[in-house]
Amino acid sequence: MSAPSLAGEARGLPSLLREVRGALECLAFPLALPTSVEARGSAEAARGQLNDYILPRLASLDAPLVAVVGGSTGAGKSTLVNALVGRSVSVAGAVRPTTRQPLLLHHPDDGAWFDDARILPTLSRVRLAGDDGPVEASSGTAAFGSPSIPSSTSEPRSGLHQAAGADTLLLRPVPTLPPGLALLDAPDVDSIADENRRLAGQLLAAADLWIFVTTANRYADAVPWKLLAEAGRRDVLVAVVLDRVPPGVEEEIRGDLLTLLAAENLGHAPIFVIPEVRLDTSRMLPFDVVEPIMRWLQALAADAEGRRDIARRTVRGATRALAARIEAIAVAAEQEQSVGDALRAAVDGAYRDALADVLAATEDGRLLRGEVLARWQDFVGTGEFMRGLETRIGWARDRVSAFFTGRPAPASTVAEAIGSGLQTVIVEQAARADEATRRRWRSDQAGAVLLQGVPAWRADDFSAAVAGEIRAWQQDLLQLVQAEGADKRFTARMLSFGVNGIAVALMVVVFASTGGLTGGEIGIAGASAIAGQKLLEAVFGDDAVRRLTATARTNLSERVEGLFRHERAPYEVCLAPLAQQTPAESLRVLARRLRTALPAGRPSDAEDEA
Repeated sequence: MSAPSLAGEARGLPSLLREVRGALECLAFPLALPTSVEARGSAEAARGQLNDYILPRLASLDAPLVAVVGGSTGAGKSTLVNALVGRSVSVAGAVRPTTRQPLLLHHPDDGAWFDDARILPTLSRVRLAGDDGPVEASSGTAAFGSPSIPSSTSEPRSGLHQAAGADTLLLRPVPTLPPGLALLDAPDVDSIADENRRLAGQLLAAADLWIFVTTANRYADAVPWKLLAEAGRRDVLVAVVLDRVPPGVEEEIRGDLLTLLAAENLGHAPIFVIPEVRLDTSRMLPFDVVEPIMRWLQALAADAEGRRDIARRTVRGATRALAARIEAIAVAAEQEQSVGDALRAAVDGAYRDALADVLAATEDGRLLRGEVLARWQDFVGTGEFMRGLETRIGWARDRVSAFFTGRPAPASTVAEAIGSGLQTVIVEQAARADEATRRRWRSDQAGAVLLQGVPAWRADDFSAAVAGEIRAWQQDLLQLVQAEGADKRFTARMLSFGVNGIAVALMVVVFASTGGLTGGEIGIAGASAIAGQKLLEAVFGDDAVRRLTATARTNLSERVEGLFRHERAPYEVCLAPLAQQTPAESLRVLARRLRTALPAGRPSDAEDEA
């Protein structure tokens, strides 16, 4: 069997796996969909296994094998660990859960493999002394040396497992363990404590092989078998320890257990039987009942190439399972994308329609009604003037100026009337867009949940913002007129109406169309627009008027669009995590690349062929 073949294969695999990890880190599943909670947990578990096991193990195939001793509550895991090393190193007792922090036992010569964060990097380290020395502690990869927990040569007190935090890995050298093999005593897989169950799953995902401990009356429990099924999918080497077997039922239970194991692709798993026996005064199992297990572990540890084969097999199986998991995650991501796209389309549509309606109101003559018309007439003269202008529309430009006689009313009154009408239209459309968006989001389960994070629409605040933008737009028009007039000879009309008056005329021309008016309004508004048009042409010329009008309309459109963009921002914030999420198709591509990077068939079969 060839280490070189795996080394060659692994050269591209770590970079691909890091790419996968990056893609998984960009998954939040923020929507309240039935599939999202499970997908969120699955993505977290996948990231954890990459960090805790797959990447570290690929980087160090020669590191000692880590055998996790796991199983149900009260199955006797800690008692088995104590028996395997020949002394009390793990707490065993009647109070459940007993094991609170995981305990990793290793030969003293293998300590360097576990002192840093090579495996399980999210767990802080607390190093326990061997039989006599002081205890040292660290967090992550920091240097050891801080005394924290007194050591003992007898059975540890329960406080030993309580002294460290929940996410703490206790490290202890044990000379009776063979070099090349570490035992990890894990919390119960069916613990009543959520944190213990989570940690047990994390440890099992970071193991090279499992020593699964169960009892004669609990070997078919559902929770442990969910984990064993996962081991079968990952092709993890599993040994089953059947504890507390009454006399006369061993063969019957063994046969039934073999059938269950075969159904989960674990028919090759060795089964070790521990009969019902009395513990000695130190609560230790007799050595002879665990000797077959110890011999099996010693044989694994003694074969360096065999250890590498087990590591390869487990990494390949974990990577294959990872590809399948990513494909399932991609399905959930696609569902979120679809719902998110629909919610975003509702926002886009509502505010796009609102903008279109505002711009239409600035082009169809609606804003030249009532107050605006009255103020404009006061500004340029009398109603008779407007009617007179309507009948003389064909006059030349230099004759049009003759109609502007008398002292006009202040231009500011016209600007105020235009601004007030425009403000009303914008506020009304924004209110409609917000209500349309909320109505659509409330009709969707995920949207309704997201809507809880959107503040209520504040009409007063928005109206004030609109007023500010309109004033800024009108100021822009003044600057346009000033800039254009700087290169022109100021005619009598320019001097008569002033820069403000010319800017007001430009506003009227911007809203010049009469498409939204009926009856007599058309004639009045049309005359108003023509008066403004002719005034501007008399001052600047035809081409300049067209350019000024286009610039003014564009400026207004951009300002209204900016107002609506601000109003829709809370909805965009709710959807932002989706926009930053790895697309479903990218996840599927990564899953296919992972499958391609591994040999065909089961990992063990591929190794045999090699």
